Amino acid sequence: MIKIVGIQFKPNGKIYDFDPVDLTLEIGDHVIVETEQGPGYGIVVTNIKDIEKIENDRELKKVTQIANEEDLLKKEESKKLEKEAFGFCLEAIEELDLEMNLFSVESSFDSSKLTFFFTADGRIDFRELVKILVRNYKVKIEMRQVGVRNQAKMWGGIGRCGREICCSCFLKNFDPVSIRMAKEQNLSLNPTKISGLCGRLMCCLTYEYETYKELRRNFPRIGEMVQTKTGPANVIRINVVGSKVTVKYESGLEMDVKLADIKW
Repeated sequence: MIKIVGIQFKPNGKIYDFDPVDLTLEIGDHVIVETEQGPGYGIVVTNIKDIEKIENDRELKKVTQIANEEDLLKKEESKKLEKEAFGFCLEAIEELDLEMNLFSVESSFDSSKLTFFFTADGRIDFRELVKILVRNYKVKIEMRQVGVRNQAKMWGGIGRCGREICCSCFLKNFDPVSIRMAKEQNLSLNPTKISGLCGRLMCCLTYEYETYKELRRNFPRIGEMVQTKTGPANVIRINVVGSKVTVKYESGLEMDVKLADIKW
């Protein structure tokens, strides 16, 4: 059996499996781990468990130690570096007149690498910007262009529901979202009402889509003629959650009728 433990490097970020070696770890412990980029600082988010086989037979990186006070200070220093690098990079972008929106900077745990995250409408020639950053910080520099949904995930915020946005709270992946999902749930197609902070369709449109699609199979189509207790009428609206349909009679009268009380 192989022992593994789940480690997270960012709040609500991807969970990576590591070899706990002989350490006794609990959820919430701050640890130092091996990564491709050198030592990393993460938080234990799952208990140690035994599995029979590692996917693709890959070699697990190890948890080297539980973080101590010195490691915490080093982490704080890297945060200060991120803040300083963010301001410096903004000034350089303005000086070079680059059409890019810098929104975050991340430093490696040992401060040997700085990653600058930005959004832009197209390709950006940032070679001169990288030269300026390397000259000033003398570390490895990476420029990473991401989409607006990733920007919202990294920044966080409060959605129109009044809660923290899903992508920065618990969503690990972005599923495709289409306007068809809003139509299926009889939602307003006003872009301002079905779009998230990122400006794209809200991720939560996918949550109940399959349920609505399944329930709608039991309903007549809009415009279909149905038979009610008071005579024939045309369906003009349906209420999937309430199991009701709104019908319109020849006289012009509109009425809500229970799904069980109609035939078609």
